[in-house]
Amino acid sequence: MSESGTTGDDHLQPLAWKLRSIVGEDNVLVNEPMSEHTSFEIGGPADLFVIPEDFDEVHDVIDACKQEGVPYFVLGRGSDLLVADEGYRGVIVAVADGLVGVSVDDDEMWCQAGVTLREASEMACELGLSGLEFACGIPGSIGGACFMNAGAYGGCMADVLKNVHVLHQDGHEETIPVDELDLGYRHSRIADEGMVVLSATFDLDRVDPEKIRETMDELTRRREEKQPLELPSAGSTFKRPEGYFVGKLVTDAGLRGYQVGGAAVSKKHAGFVVNVGGATAADVRAVIAHVQDEVERQFGVRLEPEVRFLG
Repeated sequence: MSESGTTGDDHLQPLAWKLRSIVGEDNVLVNEPMSEHTSFEIGGPADLFVIPEDFDEVHDVIDACKQEGVPYFVLGRGSDLLVADEGYRGVIVAVADGLVGVSVDDDEMWCQAGVTLREASEMACELGLSGLEFACGIPGSIGGACFMNAGAYGGCMADVLKNVHVLHQDGHEETIPVDELDLGYRHSRIADEGMVVLSATFDLDRVDPEKIRETMDELTRRREEKQPLELPSAGSTFKRPEGYFVGKLVTDAGLRGYQVGGAAVSKKHAGFVVNVGGATAADVRAVIAHVQDEVERQFGVRLEPEVRFLG
């Protein structure tokens, strides 16, 4: 990580000092390479990278950015994110590094936004709580998963969420029940309204831990068999178009293995664009654009990226 020294951009100096007073000197990093904070392992430096450790600090950091008129982006695990080679001009608010609390009350599990889905599913399994098995191989955080209603293998967040505690754009916090979140395929009211997830509560079921483990092991086996987990990526690159499978469309278009620079369509699963070594964000964008254009030209279907772009 970068040193927490002075930022080279003079107009950010007042904000940098303000942020240090909120989260402490060690939790404000300058010119932090975003390649270290995304599953693609791609991305230039962020002007300021801030690690809040509780809900109040998240609120105060975002408020300070707004007061100074500096752009900010709330980062989870960076598992669906492509950051530009030039980096990000503004403040990255890294909630996954600090908000990692978990508590369990009977069959309810409460997780702060930075807890990974893998950690949450493992803890639930150990406690004999079923419902999060589908999430055992999803690389994101609880916050990001609620934001996009993450899902896999027939399950999704909407199935197990009880409520989500969020920070609204106007600065007030609210706990919102799941039926008011408008959760759909890779969609939520959280994303639509620019809320920040602070924590989530899950409503789970008591089941024999060995049965839960069997399910998780089977899903892990299937994932390892079919997905290019050995290479950096942002997971499924495109959203599934109704009535089609992305991998088949891309394969039928003759694009399996298509490569620009260090980025390529995976030969193992054509629904993934992977970093085969030294890929730049420009390489990835070029591959994505070519796949979109070719699939649309050949089959009349325009693929929509599931990857989010920053910078």
